[in-house]
Amino acid sequence: MSWILYILVVVVLSLLCVTFVAQRTKVIGQSMYPSLNDADQLIVDKISYRFSEPERFDVVVFPYRYEQNKRYIKRIIGLPGETVQIIDGEVYIDGEKLKDPFGEQIGLMDDAGMAAEPLTLSDDEYFVLGDNRNNSKDSRFSDVGPIHKDELIGKAWLQIYPFSEFGFVSHGEEQ
Repeated sequence: MSWILYILVVVVLSLLCVTFVAQRTKVIGQSMYPSLNDADQLIVDKISYRFSEPERFDVVVFPYRYEQNKRYIKRIIGLPGETVQIIDGEVYIDGEKLKDPFGEQIGLMDDAGMAAEPLTLSDDEYFVLGDNRNNSKDSRFSDVGPIHKDELIGKAWLQIYPFSEFGFVSHGEEQ
């Protein structure tokens, strides 16, 4: 009987952990290259945003609105209340060019999408981009668009596979 109780407690604690604290997720595709690669596996911190606000350059996970089990992994570029625009392949925030160490690794964007015109975010919206800007479906496109805070599953925290890349996910600092 004690083994059954022990197993039940472990199962309940595991479910609580996966529901409220952390979860494993797998990167599918090259939209976050070179920061993350196809088949990388991550631990997503689901609790941080309950106590703090997302920050620029955080790597976040959120559901794709049109497919129930599909998740996207992207980097926060625009924060609530800011105006985002892409001019000549580069990101501007409130009229100033963003110094973005992640996007600069790949080069200029070919398609500004709906950010070709100034896009002002509401008080709970975030503008996200993949690091591999020319190979990413992100906030530039209407089927993704700006992400509401309550849509964020969490912050990519730890890369656990491949083992050679084990370590914390780079969120950088605003420059």
